[in-house]
Amino acid sequence: MAVVVLGSINMDLTTYVPRLPAPGETLFGSSFITVPGGKGFNQAAAAGRLGTPTQFIGRVGDDAFGKGVLELVADESVDISGILVDPDSGTGLAVISVDEAAENAIIVISGANMAHDSQEVARTREALQTANVLLLQMESPLDVSLAAAQAAREMGATVIFDPAPATPLPPEAYQRANLMTPNELETEVLVGFRPSNQAEAAQAAEILLGRGLETAVIKLGAQGVYYQSATESGFVEPFAVNAIDTVAAGDAFNGGLGVALSEGKSLAEAIRWGAAAGALATTKPGASSSMPTRAELEQLLKTK
Repeated sequence: MAVVVLGSINMDLTTYVPRLPAPGETLFGSSFITVPGGKGFNQAAAAGRLGTPTQFIGRVGDDAFGKGVLELVADESVDISGILVDPDSGTGLAVISVDEAAENAIIVISGANMAHDSQEVARTREALQTANVLLLQMESPLDVSLAAAQAAREMGATVIFDPAPATPLPPEAYQRANLMTPNELETEVLVGFRPSNQAEAAQAAEILLGRGLETAVIKLGAQGVYYQSATESGFVEPFAVNAIDTVAAGDAFNGGLGVALSEGKSLAEAIRWGAAAGALATTKPGASSSMPTRAELEQLLKTK
């Protein structure tokens, strides 16, 4: 059917450097790009490019960065009518450095993203009248996301919760999400240890399911993805690609996962879609600009 994303939208200021600088060090970079980002909008862009009707709910400030973001995102296959312009907050910013090994360091200034309130919940509920999947992250107020998740569950929609950036969660977060998609670091914050293999990912998943979560999806980076529910479990090997920039790969994963589930695909197939989308995002620079198309994803899926 369709996907709704409630979350952050930023202007991303990205520099490319030989390596990430040490404290107090100045480095010469090779290039610089300015593109829309934020975990929320990245996931919306991913879903939209994969061909599913997608609406994004969020805020920008009434400033130059906000105007620039709105102009840039107008070209995406995303309904942005749910973006509010907030006169009392600045637009969210992300200052990103990417090294030659495709690793990154990111500083986020939340701005309007942390000003979300009941207005976002109301706009999300309205958007869910014609959608069956809701994507959430941790770059906007948790109480707003949890209220939106509750509304989605009441309306019969599937809630995919990305617990990033990493922070401990209250019990109701596990009970209101259908799926949770932490990476290794986020899993460590949630369960107390960092999984480094499938066996440890399975242990972490058991803990998360014990808290009331329906399906745990543990992303192990270059090793692949482990998933487990009450009725099934499995592992998806990583797709082989030439990675140049890992920024927003996790967001691409969630977008791919959400689209597959919205189209009625099985959990196992949806995880493959997520893994393929995440892999493809590492082959292009930038955040929302690196999200793959449907044709690119389908082509990669044929390789394994």
